Amino acid sequence: MSEDRFGNPFAPGLAYARGRFVSSTADDMTKLRVAGIIMKERRERLGPDALYLLSGLERSLRVDPSELELMDDEIASALYFDEVRQLGLEHLGGDPDKHDVVVLNRLTAALLVSADVMINQDEEVIGVSPRYSHPAVVRAVAHARARFRDVQGLPDFKSVMADTDRVSTVFLTRLAVSYEILGEGELREIVRVAREKGAQLVVDDAGGARVGPAVFGQSKPLEWGVDVCATGLDKYGTSGPRLGLLAGRKDLVERIRVRAFEMGLEARQMLYPAVVRSLKGYDPARVRELVATTKSVAAALKKRIAADRIFETPVTVQLRGEDILELAMARGGLTNMPVVPYEATAGLAMLLLRDYGIITVHFAGIPPGTSALLIKFVPPETLSRLGGAERFADAIDECIGRLGAVLRSPEEISSLILGRADALGRAA
Repeated sequence: MSEDRFGNPFAPGLAYARGRFVSSTADDMTKLRVAGIIMKERRERLGPDALYLLSGLERSLRVDPSELELMDDEIASALYFDEVRQLGLEHLGGDPDKHDVVVLNRLTAALLVSADVMINQDEEVIGVSPRYSHPAVVRAVAHARARFRDVQGLPDFKSVMADTDRVSTVFLTRLAVSYEILGEGELREIVRVAREKGAQLVVDDAGGARVGPAVFGQSKPLEWGVDVCATGLDKYGTSGPRLGLLAGRKDLVERIRVRAFEMGLEARQMLYPAVVRSLKGYDPARVRELVATTKSVAAALKKRIAADRIFETPVTVQLRGEDILELAMARGGLTNMPVVPYEATAGLAMLLLRDYGIITVHFAGIPPGTSALLIKFVPPETLSRLGGAERFADAIDECIGRLGAVLRSPEEISSLILGRADALGRAA
């Protein structure tokens, strides 16, 4: 797909259209600053319990007080490096005789430095996933000045690979940005076909590294025989902080580590105690609990809004940007589209934050990987504090109605999303 339901062409490197209000990453960052102001004001006025972190991500720093004195780059590296390596290889299915580990400052950094080391200019690179590759993959390949082609699923991948012998590298995504997942058989066949053609394999296993094994009984990524895989430590069962864990062939990881340190992409070694704590504390049962709680929200949304407006995957529930826009326009009595779907989602996310203190994953990515309001891996304790799944569904429904009123006025749209009126020139 290259356009949304309304015919808006997708922006380069993204799976949704940019609009007149949120037209760039700079606007996304302005939107994030506005959200930060709202969070700060709400917390100061109502206390810490007035914010509900329902992004499905864990980006905090958790260390024992006794570990604080060890949080020095040199000391922590000396004391924790071997344990980080052991736990990282166990987490991703590695063999200590064949594989090694490096921790990067983000998953995006892991993908970027992998492409920098493994891909040469003008080489042909294929991305394969259930739906589309994350923008971080697209940007990493572009940074390496290679040619990128994204394909959907095993049949398309096999068709493309059958017609070429020039593919140097395949970026494989098990769990897509849309949260659809490739099956174990599909994953292994993709690896087989890529190997048969002599291509290198990089796995973007952001959340799939845990969701695949914990929910679907799948293998760990290095068990497929790939060259490199990377995951984020802020996702689904791990407790943060937001770092990228990369593992793979020893020779490649060594080159990637060197390049990462040269370019300042490595994680601060002082955070190694938190990495150890996160990996040691991982429990697959927690992933299954988060999915079950998310499913309760899906059921409540179907009752409160409409089942045909709610999109479910095996592990998430989503309100697609097009549906948000259509619902809001109907409630606002509008016939002409005042914003693109992505901006409608931004407005809904801002209203949920402003009026209910609900922090959604829309504010977690710059830019986000999807135009949908994505609800995933909901912590049951946070949902309970909010008032339960029905209360969450009520808040979403009420904010869609309020969004309909906002969409009647360009001034109000700009004020809501960007906190100011200087975007009106673009909206005119």
